[in-house]
Amino acid sequence: MTYTPSKSSKGRSLLPWLLGIVVIFVFSGSLVHLLTESWWYESINYGPVFWLRVRWQLGLGLGSFVLAALWLWANYRLARHITRDRSYRFLSRYSSPVQRQQMARLLDWAGLGVIAVLALGAGLRGAAAWETVLKFLNPNAFDTLEPIFQRDIGFYVFRLPLWQGLQANLLGLLAWALILAAAVYGLKGEIRPERGWKYFLTGEAKTHLCLLLAAIAVVMALGFWLGRFSLLYSDSGVVFGAGYTDVHARLQAYWLMAFVTLAVAVLFVIALWRSGFSLPIFGIGLYLGVLVLVSGLYPWFQQNFIVEPNELTIERPYIEHNIAFTRQAYNLTDVASEPFPAENHLDRQLLDANQPTVRNIRLWDYAPLLSTYKQLQEIRLYYNFEDVDIDRYTLNGEYRQVTLSARELLVDQLPPEAQNWINRQLKFTHGFGIVMSPVNRVTSDGLPEFFVRNVPPTSDVDLDLDQLRIYYGEDTSQYVFTGANTDEFDYPLGDTNAAYRYTGLGGVPINSLGRRLAYAYDFGNLRLLISNYFNNPEARVHYHRLITDRARQVAPFLVFDRDPYMAVIDGRLKWIMDGYTHSNRYPYSEPLTRRSDLITLVDSTSPLMRDRTNYVRDAVKVFIDAYDGTLELYARDTEDPILATYQQIFPTLFKPIGDMPDSYRVHMRYPQDFFTLQAQMYRTYHMQNPEVFYNREDLWRFPKRTEGESTTAMEPYYIIMKLPRLEQEEFLQILPFTPANRDNMISWLAGGSDGDNYGRLLLYEFPKQELVFGPTQIEARINQTPEISEQLTLWSQQGSRVIRGTLLVVPIEQSLLYVQPIYLRAEQSALPELRRVVVAYSDRIVMRNTLDESLEAIFGGAAAPSPTEPTDEPVTLIPETISELVQAALGAYQEGQQALQQGDWQRYGEAQRQLGSLLQQLDQLP
Repeated sequence: MTYTPSKSSKGRSLLPWLLGIVVIFVFSGSLVHLLTESWWYESINYGPVFWLRVRWQLGLGLGSFVLAALWLWANYRLARHITRDRSYRFLSRYSSPVQRQQMARLLDWAGLGVIAVLALGAGLRGAAAWETVLKFLNPNAFDTLEPIFQRDIGFYVFRLPLWQGLQANLLGLLAWALILAAAVYGLKGEIRPERGWKYFLTGEAKTHLCLLLAAIAVVMALGFWLGRFSLLYSDSGVVFGAGYTDVHARLQAYWLMAFVTLAVAVLFVIALWRSGFSLPIFGIGLYLGVLVLVSGLYPWFQQNFIVEPNELTIERPYIEHNIAFTRQAYNLTDVASEPFPAENHLDRQLLDANQPTVRNIRLWDYAPLLSTYKQLQEIRLYYNFEDVDIDRYTLNGEYRQVTLSARELLVDQLPPEAQNWINRQLKFTHGFGIVMSPVNRVTSDGLPEFFVRNVPPTSDVDLDLDQLRIYYGEDTSQYVFTGANTDEFDYPLGDTNAAYRYTGLGGVPINSLGRRLAYAYDFGNLRLLISNYFNNPEARVHYHRLITDRARQVAPFLVFDRDPYMAVIDGRLKWIMDGYTHSNRYPYSEPLTRRSDLITLVDSTSPLMRDRTNYVRDAVKVFIDAYDGTLELYARDTEDPILATYQQIFPTLFKPIGDMPDSYRVHMRYPQDFFTLQAQMYRTYHMQNPEVFYNREDLWRFPKRTEGESTTAMEPYYIIMKLPRLEQEEFLQILPFTPANRDNMISWLAGGSDGDNYGRLLLYEFPKQELVFGPTQIEARINQTPEISEQLTLWSQQGSRVIRGTLLVVPIEQSLLYVQPIYLRAEQSALPELRRVVVAYSDRIVMRNTLDESLEAIFGGAAAPSPTEPTDEPVTLIPETISELVQAALGAYQEGQQALQQGDWQRYGEAQRQLGSLLQQLDQLP
């Protein structure tokens, strides 16, 4: 007799094959992507970093998946075994035996599906915890004990997160096991409410659920024990961190709740030998009562009737903890403070002695300068300047502060008819060169004076320019191919274009069919297989070309400054990025998210703002070659325990800071985001006296600046200057402070960038009994100066838009100089021109064509304007001879006539007054 398989048995035999095909199809994309990513990491010599992460992610993910699946399946099967002689109650009346069997099988598959989904979630959480586990296994001590539990801070940063994560996930698995088992018992009628609340569950089912409930209670008790440490991050008191109520009420509550929860677990076990659930129910009632009493009422009573009537006295030790640990967490403990008298003793001799500072006063703001660069130097529609960077170079033997911008190629700006894959991936592959200009030089047309310009770049300074092609940058979001059987576009050359073939080692070789197949599948681009362009053995694919994406791929645990900047190093273009280590586990330290006014100064989507960060270090410097994408990560902060832990985890990732070449080191600058965070914290945490801190008696804020009709906080700015009592100029970042409710300046903070002074913070405090004008007050005084306000109003009425630049406060010797550039832009033009410079010093405010003229108007040394080259702002001078008087009078007359023709009545009036003064002097001569 021949056996013929039934249709159902055939379906069952095909089911595993179908499931296997589905699994392969679902995961094939991830597996191929994993393969291509491994090639990418190998191409940049960080393969060990990639495989270490992958091994731990796969190991933890698979381990968590298997353990969760086995645990849930074991509980589900145990519940099924205990109720093996029962069928599902809702099927018993309405289905035949065959239908009940089919439905039971379907429910088994549904149970398996639920278990698989839950286990998959556990696996994904396990894979995501790779960094937490590795930090747990490679901790470093901070050598600082927190004051409540006397544990090293390294315990909270490296170990506690894993314990808390394990407790939470274990509690979740126990809860899901309880739900699955209870569902089986309920659906099969093992739970019988009709017996009464004492006897609704009996036998083996009761034993199973009671043991699960006891285990849940034990794990919850562990949670209360671990929860004690979370009091160090409490934000319910007068300061962040454990306060008096936390230490004297909530801490005891955690201990008591842990013991009560353990007692409930014991009662669930005892209930195994007793009928009913009276003991566990009593225990649960006791648990809820104690929870309300000791976790709610008792802390409330203590806070309102003990702490608040004597808050400063009682909370003083905890305020001291918050101040000390916040200053440690943001590296503010070594801020050096000294007085700055703000004397009005500045004269021409002191200005001449500080010419390096004066010559490097920045007159070009980022936004107007970027618009000017775009108009003058983008050359073609497909080029783009993303932003303007500021740095310093020694050019022609002079230490100069300069602005520069990389000319990247933005393929999306090609005409629509040119938007084909050959142009996008094979032809238009790279940008070319930079523009560079000094921060304070202006042409006679009000435009920046260029040191480096055009395509290909030409230079007026002794700057080595060797390889200036940009394959990796801030606009390079798409993948491209090089080494193909076609030339790349290099740069426009008259009526034609220059061609180029890539000669670097960047990108991943695609010199085999297997690699092209993998990338065709990963990119969804079949042309890689069928096109003849890729038969060349030198063919390479370049991706992860955005420098921020490139750095995050290698070091995802770092947060990078939002402003990468370009530098010319040894003739090549290098991107420099600042990488921060961070944590939200530093006890007592104030989180950044409690400082809402930071959002306008630091990207609100940054992990620093999103993750309640309360510890940050400027730890890593990243250099990325714009031509071949080479990454170099240097461990700058040798005292940071978090960076030391990452160095142990990834021994090949970071280079020692001592190995950094001098050509790299001279372009390191103190990062603006980090300096801003430190300044933001220091405005409150410079107060180290608990009583002063509690009363906020000396709270500072950032000065306000006006942009159009809106007011924003002033950002820090870079400047080359000589600090008081030092002998040499340095590249610094500075920011003034004003009192919380006043506009006068109270101090200014400087952060060094050069040599051994890198990262050194210096605070200069003004005398509190004297008025030192702040930027807002100086801007108000500028607005109240008739000749300036009238001129700005006149320009605005003549179809031009007046753009007022950043008002810079420039400390020179022991005095303050205020400088504000004024730009003009036609309503129909995007080309701002620098037309005036306002300088304020002491009680004088002047506005002239150039910074030199404004300084001369205040400090002397100005020359009479030439009759053939009249200036817009006449300078009053006392000539010594009749000839000089006559020439000056003629110049004043011509100046007035020119102003009259232009309708500039304010300038016409000034010229007439000067002419009258000169004529009176002529009349008084013998």
